[in-house]
Amino acid sequence: MKSKSIFSCQACGHQSPRWLGRCPDCGGWNTIKEERHAPTGKGRPVGMNVAQSGATPIAKIEVIGEDRRLTRISEFDRVLGGGVIPGAVILIGGDPGIGKTTLLLQALPRLASNVQPVLYVSGEESPRQIKMRGQRLGVEHPNLLVLAETSLEQILKAVQEIQPAAIVIDSIQTVYTEQLTSAPGSISQVQEVSGQLMWFAKRSGVPVFIIGHVTKEGAIAGPRLLEHIVDTVLYFEGDKGHSYRILRAVKNRFGSSNEIGVFEMKECGLEEVTNPSQLFLGERSQRTTGSVVVSSVEGSRPILVELQALVSSTSYAMPKRVANGVDLNRVSLLLAVMEKRLGMHLSGQDVYVNVVGGMHIDEPAIDLGIVAAVTSSLREVPVEPGLLVLGEVGLGGEVRGISQAELRIREAAKMGFKRCLLPERNLAKLEPVDGMELIGIHEVGEALDVVLA
Repeated sequence: MKSKSIFSCQACGHQSPRWLGRCPDCGGWNTIKEERHAPTGKGRPVGMNVAQSGATPIAKIEVIGEDRRLTRISEFDRVLGGGVIPGAVILIGGDPGIGKTTLLLQALPRLASNVQPVLYVSGEESPRQIKMRGQRLGVEHPNLLVLAETSLEQILKAVQEIQPAAIVIDSIQTVYTEQLTSAPGSISQVQEVSGQLMWFAKRSGVPVFIIGHVTKEGAIAGPRLLEHIVDTVLYFEGDKGHSYRILRAVKNRFGSSNEIGVFEMKECGLEEVTNPSQLFLGERSQRTTGSVVVSSVEGSRPILVELQALVSSTSYAMPKRVANGVDLNRVSLLLAVMEKRLGMHLSGQDVYVNVVGGMHIDEPAIDLGIVAAVTSSLREVPVEPGLLVLGEVGLGGEVRGISQAELRIREAAKMGFKRCLLPERNLAKLEPVDGMELIGIHEVGEALDVVLA
């Protein structure tokens, strides 16, 4: 069969019979490349002899229960939803050097047993390089096998011989299948390889961890279809200038998609952080203007973080609006509410908002904290150190209720906070919390009277 030439966008997967300078779907320039391949019609990995079974009525399917396997890294297990499901395909992405390989090298040996080894497939590093990294991390498990291979057919052949308990593919962009003639990392190769790995995992019950490169925008490189194929998508976040890392689940078929795990990078590898609130508030100054403590709920865990704002006059016609860790559009909206409802003149001021510690918060419960921090910096009045600020701010200046208020407040009480500013709607539904004074407010103006008193 003759090979067919197809022009595919490496960003979104759009296909065209001819080359185009700009993709008509995603709008990317110079993202369309020629790929030559012959359709094989094969929907399963080569050499995988698994008997086909007919369709089964759902009422006759037996469910024994979730048999999760623990990695005994509690933060990792938490993000996965309580452990690793047999046959799950887990995609882990993050910037180079953020800690993806380190985490899997630490977790993989814990899934091995005395009779079943685990397999680490490296397409980027030699076995000696993996060995050197393992020595630094203290990973010397006899049942951790390392295979330097990029051919999918050879990988599956080795898997059939070894019968591992779990597999790591590092990385998906380096693996290719001989059924296609396009280069490794191309959109057709990534789709085909990930599809065959998914087919293998579901029928064998062996969990597969896939490491994916990320683009300069922070998304996993390759087609979006890759994230749709896998069961779980995890992102490693964090600033290389800081030692802590955040593992965030953005998709999880077997657990919460809002869960995070917090780690600290040390010489001996990644170490779990059991109390993230203490970590993020450890260096907080007590009497600095523009500093407010807010609470974010990530999955099942409340985390207290410091929110900072800096307001300074500008000599330019267009003032700057910079947000780090929060949505810039949300900050602009809140500044407009402050000007309209509170009469504050911010059109001649540069406003900078930052979440300390590299956290990214995307929930409206911190709206009131942003308003309080900006006002504190503008008026040069510090916020009380022992005050927690919660609430969503509407366009009319009203403070709306938030979710899981009691969970946030109890976490603050454990950290020694004495007062909490929250919406009246939440206050009416809460039981008294020992050692915590709860102050209900209805409008944003009332909140600022309390915060800056």
